[in-house]
Amino acid sequence: MGAKPRYDRAMSAIDALGRAQYVNLETFRKNGTGVQTPVWVARDGDELVIFTNGDSYKVKRLRRNPNIRIAECNVRGVLRGPWHEGTGRLVEDEAAKQSGTRALHRKYGWQMTLADWGARLRGSKKNWAFIVIRLGTDE
Repeated sequence: MGAKPRYDRAMSAIDALGRAQYVNLETFRKNGTGVQTPVWVARDGDELVIFTNGDSYKVKRLRRNPNIRIAECNVRGVLRGPWHEGTGRLVEDEAAKQSGTRALHRKYGWQMTLADWGARLRGSKKNWAFIVIRLGTDE
C-alpha cells in the first residue's frame, strides 16, 4: 500500500497543508468535473500560495470558478490527507506576488531557487501566475 497519511487532526488544516511537500489542487471545468493537479504550496499568513504557468488550464478554470478542493498528496497526486473546500484567486498585485515568492523560497529553498533560475533563463518567469487559496470557514 502507500505511505500513511501524515495529517494530524489536532493540527489545523491550513497548518497541515502549509507543511505538506505537495498538495493536490482540484479545480472545476464548466461541466463541474474536477481536475486534480499536484503542486507545491506554501503558507503565507492565513492563506496558501501556489505558483504555476499563467497559461495553464488550472488558471483558466479558476478564472471561471473560484471554488477549489485541496488535499495533501505525494508527487504523483496520491492523497495523504483529507480534502478541504476553499476558494482560489489569482494574484494581480506585485506586492502579493513578491510575498508569495518569498513564502515559496522559505519553504522549498534551493528547489524554488532552481525553478526560479530556470524560468528566468527560459523567459517564462514573466508568465508565472500566483494562486492564493483561502480555506472554507469551517476549516
